[in-house]
Amino acid sequence: MDRLIITPKTKIFDLLEAFPELEETLIASAPEFKKLRNPVLRKTIARITNISQAATIGGLNVEVLVNQLRGKVGQGNIEQIDDTGNKYIRECPPWFSNSQVIQSVDIREMLNQGDQPVHEVLSAIKKLNGDEILEIIAPFIPAPLLDKSLSLDYKHWLNKTGEAEFRVYFRK
Repeated sequence: MDRLIITPKTKIFDLLEAFPELEETLIASAPEFKKLRNPVLRKTIARITNISQAATIGGLNVEVLVNQLRGKVGQGNIEQIDDTGNKYIRECPPWFSNSQVIQSVDIREMLNQGDQPVHEVLSAIKKLNGDEILEIIAPFIPAPLLDKSLSLDYKHWLNKTGEAEFRVYFRK
């Protein structure tokens, strides 16, 4: 069987299935990655999160993380990876107004139960009208959710409100 080639698009689950020895390397690179030790989160979040998204969650440079992982398993460096970490809107946008937040969804409990909140959140976004805003509360940057919303042309604002709390505001 061919060994997995590590790229920014490699899913964390696939990475750890192919190279279980990389778990400690990942966990050592960012405190957020300690969640990989939770078997439920590992089976859910790790299946849809790629290395590029994980780097964003961990506040790491994508190229550095990919090359670090590749180096540990004897794959050469990848050069010129696009830095995808800057595509999330972190400054409060002009369209945001607290009075327009019509619903708040705390996805922390869903994640702890092993549920994947992407579909529920996208369903809630699709129900928004006009200037209505949906608030999502998450324990880390929900990179897969943000990437999906970007692909569907939804507006967002990612606001870090605590050490392990992020609020993401979505608008059509």
